Amino acid sequence: MDLPKVYKKFLEDKTEIGEAYRELGHAIHRSGPLNERERTLVKLGMAMGARLEGGVHSHVRKAIDAEITPDEIRHAAVLGITTLGFPASMANMTWVQDILSGE
Repeated sequence: MDLPKVYKKFLEDKTEIGEAYRELGHAIHRSGPLNERERTLVKLGMAMGARLEGGVHSHVRKAIDAEITPDEIRHAAVLGITTLGFPASMANMTWVQDILSGE
């Protein structure tokens, strides 16, 4: 996965913080019963709900790595229509497609 330049630069400049952040993420993932696929979809949904364009991009890439299909990823965006609203879901679908169109 190609990481954003700003994130790579941060990791270069703040190595200790980057390592601690990654370890926190690993610890959180290991702490509960959800499998990788479920965790990936939950985190994608949270990024969509928070309207974090970069987060949606990142979690779509992670979903692809977790072998979640493009149709399943798009379905996650559509599910938000009745919870987040139509405009927010259209933004999410656009951000999903930003990544899927490059696949």
